[in-house]
Amino acid sequence: MAPSPTSASSASRARVRVRGAVQGVGFRPFVYRLASRYQLGGYVANDAEGVLIEVEGEALTEFVAALRDEAPPLARVEAVETEALRPIGERGFEIASSRAGRQATRIGVDAATCEACLDELFDPKSRFHLYPFVNCTHCGPRYTLTRQLPYDRANTAMAGFAMCAACQRDYLDPLDRRFHAEPIACPECGPQLSHDIPEIVARLRRGEIVALKSLGGFHLLCDARQQKAVAELRRRKGRDAKPFAVMIASEASLDAIAEASAAERELLRSVERPIVLLKSRGTLAPAIAPSLDRIGVMLPYTPLHHLLFHAAAGAPHGRDWQQAPVDLVLVATSANLGGDPIVTSEAERQLGGIADVIVDHDRPIVVRADDSVAMVLDEQPYLLRRSRGYVPRPVQLPHELPPVLAVGGLLKATVTATRGREAFVSQHIGDLGSAATVRFFEEMVAHLLAMLDTQPLLIAHDRHADFASTRFAESLGLPLLGVQHHHAHVAAIAAEHGVTAPLLGLVLDGHGVGSDGGNWGGELLRVDGARFQRIGHLQPLPLPGGDAAAREPWRMAAAALVVLQRADEIAQRFADQKAAPLLAQLLARGSFPSTSSAGRLFDAAAGLLKVRAVQHYEGQAAMELEALVARPRVDSALWRIAGDQLDLTPLLARLAMPGIDARHGAELFHGTLAAALADWVIQAAERAGLSTVALGGGCCLNRVLMTELMPRLRAGGLTPLVARAVPPNDGGLSLGQAWVAGLTVIEQASGA
Repeated sequence: MAPSPTSASSASRARVRVRGAVQGVGFRPFVYRLASRYQLGGYVANDAEGVLIEVEGEALTEFVAALRDEAPPLARVEAVETEALRPIGERGFEIASSRAGRQATRIGVDAATCEACLDELFDPKSRFHLYPFVNCTHCGPRYTLTRQLPYDRANTAMAGFAMCAACQRDYLDPLDRRFHAEPIACPECGPQLSHDIPEIVARLRRGEIVALKSLGGFHLLCDARQQKAVAELRRRKGRDAKPFAVMIASEASLDAIAEASAAERELLRSVERPIVLLKSRGTLAPAIAPSLDRIGVMLPYTPLHHLLFHAAAGAPHGRDWQQAPVDLVLVATSANLGGDPIVTSEAERQLGGIADVIVDHDRPIVVRADDSVAMVLDEQPYLLRRSRGYVPRPVQLPHELPPVLAVGGLLKATVTATRGREAFVSQHIGDLGSAATVRFFEEMVAHLLAMLDTQPLLIAHDRHADFASTRFAESLGLPLLGVQHHHAHVAAIAAEHGVTAPLLGLVLDGHGVGSDGGNWGGELLRVDGARFQRIGHLQPLPLPGGDAAAREPWRMAAAALVVLQRADEIAQRFADQKAAPLLAQLLARGSFPSTSSAGRLFDAAAGLLKVRAVQHYEGQAAMELEALVARPRVDSALWRIAGDQLDLTPLLARLAMPGIDARHGAELFHGTLAAALADWVIQAAERAGLSTVALGGGCCLNRVLMTELMPRLRAGGLTPLVARAVPPNDGGLSLGQAWVAGLTVIEQASGA
């Protein structure tokens, strides 16, 4: 075991190992400046395990403490280990070359343009004035342009750009902000944009659609205030109703389009720059987010984005313009078609039928990454999609695991590889329903394992045999472990929060194959590491048509009517659905399997209230139902707890009453469901002798439900945990699978 930092003070020379995200973030020049401050000799170098320092002098204790306390803004110091050495009388300090070896470090995330670079971007005296690719060690691209470790320019997309004399001088100066900033470039030597900024903005103002090459792929842009332009983008992209995200010039433009709390504003301007879901003021084109009350908003995160808004503001001098609203608001959506991954190259071929103009540049995108999406829950960030800005930052585990690979599920796919106490969760890959997305998925597995230089001992996958991810796992020829879908949801939360003791898991999800082969989705589990027990579930409803039921909420409403013994109403209630009469007959005969899915319960409610009969995207009915809620309402007579089941039939009966107002019904549904779930979980926790409950599954993205549920659980003496490092939906499945797989390997090795 390495000596503590304090023990190094007894020697006049020490070897210091710094682990974490410490490459490509200005850590070596930071160490150089610290050594100069404390008059220390020695050297600092990047190597396969992070940063290695040998340092000699009198102020070693102060130096080691400052490594943590004053680290650069993008650095994440996870360990500082010291070892006393024999003094050699060294007085000079240098930054040494990178050292090769088996990789145990990692690269940083793609970070939003820092304030210092923005100052230069808009300073006419700077050589970076109006240059769309300005960056430094504190900001700019990292993950999306890195081919392999170590993180040196030759291993990035910048390898083909020879530095000019000025950039070379900055790159080699340990006191410069750009010392060893691998993407460093200027107008003399760096990437070039295919179109002039004023031309791009003029075309956006005219209502045209622009494909713009960004960090992890192309965006499709249009003027978010022009209904015609937004509707045309929907038509060309084949995206009927799924909401678009928008980008604004600065925080000064926010209040005109959305309401935001202090926590939401902080998340919006964080270095990760996610899309943040905010309460809409309804001032943008209605086609942005049809029938929803929230919109996804993000701030610019590249110099190119800032330059677009600068031109829209009239290209004023300085940066004062960012303190005032800019009228241009841009739809900024991923450039893809038909569920394929975001486009990173060959844009003319792939996007020529969508965009009126394609704005390219000559810096390659090595790794594709969509924008991340988040909201604020309980005053903290809560991820819906984890990608640019967060990946490849690992999740810290409570203890070391053997190397395993987990391949996730079918929807919102991610993959996870473990290394020691770190779990590396890939960026959002997408739904594995197209050949292109499956290829991207396979590429990410290879890329992740190569970056980590690790070979998994076990492959974890979902128990659904027909998932593309399961078939891929089977093709690898390595030992396999099928992890039950809802167990994985709870395990992801346990892994992130470092919970190794047994806990309850309330999983509110769309669908997952249960241990009995059934259709689970509203589950109460007792989870103990690699094992789980189903101790309760929502009372099942018929599942009329399998996947069709998930696409057509009216089918679940019909199923609810059958349970309520009102099957004779189905044909009339859903007269606009041709299949309704036949479905009513089949339901009456009991021709369908059942499901305990919470997602299908939401669909049933939306169908009964006539909110949505047919969905154009996953979760549309539930999202539109949530958007109707102004004040949740609770009726304690509308649920029953029967043994291990939560029976919400009385609630469905109320929603099925003739003439019920959709808004009133939505408020009653959300409030009563939250109260019922809390009652159910609190009783189960008392019987099980547990006080911690993990809340996971796609329905846990419902802000109204979670805002009502969590305080009720706390009032009942429980500690609710939610996913923070990964999404609670299927985007977090691979982390939970990896945790279960790693624990399984440990148990097998110990003979347990």
